[in-house]
Amino acid sequence: MQDNGVFEQDRPAAEVMNNRIIEVVGSEIVTGVLAPGKRLTLVGLQEQFGVSRTVVRDCMQILEAMNLVYSKRRIGIVVLGPERWNVYDPRIIRWRLAGPGRSSQFRSLTELRVAVEPLAAAGAARAASEDQRRALQDLAGRMRRDADDPEAFLALDIAFHALLLQASGNEMFASLREVFAEVLSGRSRQNLMPEGPRPEALDLHESVAEAIWREDPAAARAHMAELLVEVEEALRLQG
Repeated sequence: MQDNGVFEQDRPAAEVMNNRIIEVVGSEIVTGVLAPGKRLTLVGLQEQFGVSRTVVRDCMQILEAMNLVYSKRRIGIVVLGPERWNVYDPRIIRWRLAGPGRSSQFRSLTELRVAVEPLAAAGAARAASEDQRRALQDLAGRMRRDADDPEAFLALDIAFHALLLQASGNEMFASLREVFAEVLSGRSRQNLMPEGPRPEALDLHESVAEAIWREDPAAARAHMAELLVEVEEALRLQG
């Protein structure tokens, strides 16, 4: 079966190529390899990646939606500066965390977490369902049990914070789940996590979950704020 000129059996390969073009060009923009104002052409990108004009155009439309480039007739594709980027896009966050400006990006994202997560914890203490409260307690307990398994611990940590945001009752907080997941996984990819979770961090995750279970917004907010102080300190000590 054929769909938009791509045979169904070839779709995975086409998607891999599309993702590769987006990853290469997007990361080069975000890391400064392609400077603001740099002009790209469809023909040049076709030759670089060995793909059709349609594939290149589709990829550039995705980057344009991220405000990394804009297209203009007779000018071509122009790289935009950081002030225009959609900085909440998880891919941009991932590229920034892998680039030379990662310290600044971690600082910005940690400040965002400090602003949002204590309020989200308080909201969850008010609005979470019983199932969500129970799940947060379960995740906090499993984080302690799997503290010696970095991959399992990271997955649980991401799940805990994602559920917290979702349970907050604030749809704008919930929309940040992927953003915060990139922060947590980025720390791991960049070797910015301690060798093992700090006991204080494990205690505080459990304290947050317990306060939410007890429907105590003030305690949930205070424990989450304390947890994020620990995160800030860990990042400071690791440069």
